[in-house]
Amino acid sequence: MAALTEKKMITDWLKYEEPNHYSRETVTIASGAGVLATGTVLAKVTASGKYVAAAASGSDGTQTAVAVLVTPVDASAADQKAVVVARDAIAGHAGLTWGATINDSTKRAAAITQLAAVGILVRESA
Repeated sequence: MAALTEKKMITDWLKYEEPNHYSRETVTIASGAGVLATGTVLAKVTASGKYVAAAASGSDGTQTAVAVLVTPVDASAADQKAVVVARDAIAGHAGLTWGATINDSTKRAAAITQLAAVGILVRESA
């Protein structure tokens, strides 16, 4: 018998947000960003203003975590509109998805500090 796998849901990572969707914004995910799940930590590319998965290093804005993706999106071939949490929220660490280069506790800690700077607090949770 095959095991059933549930898709990742917003409640896996979003533990609190301000009422009336104050914490959310609609943004553009850059073409080529690929398939991104809810809970993906995002950065804003300075030149274009578009969002991609945050990276551990860079000099174009991708190195600074500034939001978390609410709606899953496939931006493999074209820009896509998406909803993100951009401020005043609490996220559960275990439910977040990190960019490929944010691959150790030191890099995750740096990204968590960056999220805190925009008012997204990351807490240990189930």
